[in-house]
Amino acid sequence: MRLTLAVLALAALSACAPPAQVSKNQPLSGAGFGALSVRATPGSAPAARSIARDFMDLSFALESGQRIETFTRFEGPITVAFAGEVPASAPRDLADLLARLRSEAGIDITQTTGAATITVEFARRSELRRLAPQAACFVVPNVASLADYRQSRGSDAVDWARITRRDRAAIFIPTDTSPQEIRDCLHEELAQALGPLNDLYRLSDSVFNDDNFHSTLTGFDMEILRLTYSSGLATGMTRAAVAARLGTSPMPSVNETPVEWVQAIEAALGRNGTLGARQTAAERALRIATEAGWQDSRAAFSHFAVGRLTAGSDPGRALQAFDRAGALWSRLPGGEVQLAHVDMQLAAMALAGGLAEDAVRLTDRAIPPVRQSGNAALLATLMLVKAEALEALGNPQAAAALRLDSQPWARYGFGPDSVVKARMRDIAAVASRAAKG
Repeated sequence: MRLTLAVLALAALSACAPPAQVSKNQPLSGAGFGALSVRATPGSAPAARSIARDFMDLSFALESGQRIETFTRFEGPITVAFAGEVPASAPRDLADLLARLRSEAGIDITQTTGAATITVEFARRSELRRLAPQAACFVVPNVASLADYRQSRGSDAVDWARITRRDRAAIFIPTDTSPQEIRDCLHEELAQALGPLNDLYRLSDSVFNDDNFHSTLTGFDMEILRLTYSSGLATGMTRAAVAARLGTSPMPSVNETPVEWVQAIEAALGRNGTLGARQTAAERALRIATEAGWQDSRAAFSHFAVGRLTAGSDPGRALQAFDRAGALWSRLPGGEVQLAHVDMQLAAMALAGGLAEDAVRLTDRAIPPVRQSGNAALLATLMLVKAEALEALGNPQAAAALRLDSQPWARYGFGPDSVVKARMRDIAAVASRAAKG
């Protein structure tokens, strides 16, 4: 189809826009985003289920699959300090996060200056990529700065698999990125500095999941962290001792995610490879999920990947895949956020196909949960898609007002005005090509 690149550009917007939770949009106030509040909403309750099994799988393995035999956490009060070129939006976002950790997870954690238990250092993205090419941001044990990490890199001291206690850690975040990515890095990396080091694709309502739909701490995540710092656990406990305390098995879950599926989904949604190769990888991930009989977030994510990558070349296949993904996520805890991503994709396809009324209906359905979940970039994208649809329906005044309302969210979610304008052009291109038939 002629609209392949435009539709995939929209798909990329949602993929690069990790969710969070949003309150009322107001005009930006200077460099500090003073009147714009983009934060996680406290009190988002976890699903009614036992988390002991999830806790064991999260706490006694690394993302690589390597097993951990000793439970670790910080003991005593925890302090957090900034270092480097601190972005204007970071202090408020950290303050909001620490307040939630105190109130929802019961962790004794405060911000300080100078030496701290956990240091959050900001540096240029290019500098961080030389140390961790695949990571947007990362956390390292037993160091307090990038200089420390350079000296200790490759040693046992900075190997999470080998540590037997947590005394200090450092989080490294690019300073030259959007406020939303900075906030999301704070949530994800501080959560892993404090607690579990593993991610589980099967979790639909957690930041401890590499699918990046949830990237500010959820109610489930707060319960995991509360359990991590409960009085019944302590640094040095074995896997068996923790399992006995929780009343569960010390053995890993039987239904683990095979490395073949992880490799396929990463190849499908990564930045490398041709579109054809990525489509093949997505179909391979879906085949693995289907043969395994999964009915969880991994299966939904497999369908979603197929939908995203076939939206421009095979709309019928994409619609089928999105429909199946939505049906699965609708039954899972936290699935409202994922469903909003599905609706964004469908709205973009509707706009590209000249179905403006459908685009309005889909964006209207997606916007409320996105406001609640806090993904400013996704919210701005939905608003801009709806604006183009309203323009196509002959309501330019409403379209202009919506574009104006979207700007604070777009700047928080995407960063510089040049990036915001590029996103606006991508979305407008979909509508204009549809209009030309």
